[in-house]
Amino acid sequence: MQAFQQIYQRAAARKGGEVVLRQLLTGNIKSPQQLADISDNRYLAEMTKAVFKAGFVWKIVEHKWAGFEETFWGFDVGRCAFMSPDDEDAICADTRIVRNRQKILTVPHNAVMIIETRKEHGSFGRFIADWSTQDFIGLLDYLGKHGARLGGMTAQYFLRVIGKDGFVLSRDGVHALIQAGVIDKPPTGKAARRKVQQAYNQWQQESGMGLSELSRVLALSIDAPKD
Repeated sequence: MQAFQQIYQRAAARKGGEVVLRQLLTGNIKSPQQLADISDNRYLAEMTKAVFKAGFVWKIVEHKWAGFEETFWGFDVGRCAFMSPDDEDAICADTRIVRNRQKILTVPHNAVMIIETRKEHGSFGRFIADWSTQDFIGLLDYLGKHGARLGGMTAQYFLRVIGKDGFVLSRDGVHALIQAGVIDKPPTGKAARRKVQQAYNQWQQESGMGLSELSRVLALSIDAPKD
């Protein structure tokens, strides 16, 4: 496996030097306390936004987002969790949002997940804040198992937007991991995903960077081959 310094220097050379590269690494990562302070309704809102953006035109979702907030009662977790069949029908016909029934039905499911999770942790924000970045892949597995449509890239982008330090297995990032000798193909299985986590943990120790910064460096370090 390549040392992270090799990957970093390659990214810096591609982007015009370390100063420019460092500017590109600026992100929205929050402290554990800041994550814990985010209300549960905002977590549900960002989950929903990530779900609706998956495989769809992001700009349309952003343009309609005020309508989503109104339609889903400000993403009040208790109200969304007990959505009635009549509520579902009305929402599925509401032109203020993207009318995709399968995605709409993820809202009550994910609201219930938040309620169940906060029974043990006090709040969903505290749960997210306390999850170790050394097992970020485990957090993705949890969301994929207990949430609705929170597998794959959706949970990764949700966590990135909310401010949890973590990596995104983007196309470029995956090719960089392959080039670095961590994996030999996209990491779909548990064993391969653990190898990715182990590599990130090692690079974090080498560099002192967070997972998000490491992830961005990897993605900027190569020109991924076209499919």
